[in-house]
Amino acid sequence: MPEHSSPADAITAYAEQAGWTTAQSAAALPETLALPLRERITLRATGELDAATWREQEARWTRQADARYRACTHNVPLGARAQPVRVGVKDTVDVAGFPTGLGLRSHRHHARTSTPAIAGLPADLSAVTAKVTTTELNIGVGSGCLNPYVPHIDPGGSSTGTAVSVAAHICDIALGTDVLGSVRWPAGQCGTVGLRMTHHCSLLDGVFPLSPPMDALGWVTRSAADLAYLWPLLGLDRIGEQTAPAPGAYRVGVVTDIDGPEGTCGPEMRGALRTAQHLLESAGHALTDVRIDALWRMRGPAWELCARQAWDSYQLWQHWVSTELHETTRTALEVGAKVGDDRYAWILEQLAQCRRTVDDAFSADGVDVWLLPLDPAAPPDVSAADARTSTIPSPQDADYDRRVAYTPIASFAGLPALTMPVARDGRGAPLCIQLVGRRGGEQLLIALAAELENVVGDLGFRPS
Repeated sequence: MPEHSSPADAITAYAEQAGWTTAQSAAALPETLALPLRERITLRATGELDAATWREQEARWTRQADARYRACTHNVPLGARAQPVRVGVKDTVDVAGFPTGLGLRSHRHHARTSTPAIAGLPADLSAVTAKVTTTELNIGVGSGCLNPYVPHIDPGGSSTGTAVSVAAHICDIALGTDVLGSVRWPAGQCGTVGLRMTHHCSLLDGVFPLSPPMDALGWVTRSAADLAYLWPLLGLDRIGEQTAPAPGAYRVGVVTDIDGPEGTCGPEMRGALRTAQHLLESAGHALTDVRIDALWRMRGPAWELCARQAWDSYQLWQHWVSTELHETTRTALEVGAKVGDDRYAWILEQLAQCRRTVDDAFSADGVDVWLLPLDPAAPPDVSAADARTSTIPSPQDADYDRRVAYTPIASFAGLPALTMPVARDGRGAPLCIQLVGRRGGEQLLIALAAELENVVGDLGFRPS
């Protein structure tokens, strides 16, 4: 063991052994990983990209990238097959052979089976290579991840690692869960594409429940083009009860409820919405203004529903999972404790009524999808996000109307929703729109997003 004359010498030697890097000293993204996903898959299929080269470059980059962005809780190298598509899975979703930690500091369990969406992936094309970070129980504040594209912007949550691992090129597609925006927020704030699927109870086996009526699977990719390519290739088009879209122009309903006194949209997000409107109209799609008043008013109650069900679940699982919770997690749970039984029953009645009639709302307005911003305001800086005491807003909060945001619309109605960036603000932060479709309308959302992305062009998001 070498002798060191000072702590500086010793720590420098340790840093070299550990492979520590800074943003300035980090190696560039290898060409193999920078290739468009379709091209990499083709090269692997033809053998032009041999297994040994792919494994070596992938492992070297993943070690460096995860050390910097901290996206993974557990990582494994590519196996003998060296599959071209690397899949990440949120730490609240069970995968056989991987520990599930639920985002808790002192818990893990080892599932015997994988959740159905992962068990059905083609083993010749894809491999789960990482369990990725989440906030505590989906509701704590902060994940420890760094936003790869815009480090000073909060990477969002709760499916933080789902988006960060994809943006960092550690994974090519990652599975998260979206209750009230838990996939869409990190995807949007990290400059990636996030899709919340239609709510289906049958898809949630092996998924830690937060609010069973609103829990849904969600996927993140680096681009809408990647999502469109992988969706049929990995058999994701066969999950749930999806409907193939008819070719041709679509009818887009621009949600004007954002103009009201509750949840008023900020100027930057309005600008992003106008950009999307202009580009969709230029592509030949018909746009019309719509209002979704009854559903719009349920954004706050959706949060109350989630909070109450999280609180009720906590009364049960705390007997199986003994661990100390972070203060912000406890604060979020306590919001649910304040939702009384009568209020809870009323919200559930409204949810059932909404789901019986939501398709009629699309039909009455003659539209295929709704278009609105992802949020009322641009993504927050890390410092602003760190100042929060709870991820679940309380009606007593001064900024309650803004914090309930726009993502609960799809969640309360059980609908699929996709978010994607269409511009950047002066800080370089992504400005995202949101497309909401009918039940089973995932493929239409993906097709429309891919078309929109093609005309938006390259926004310059790269790992920093």
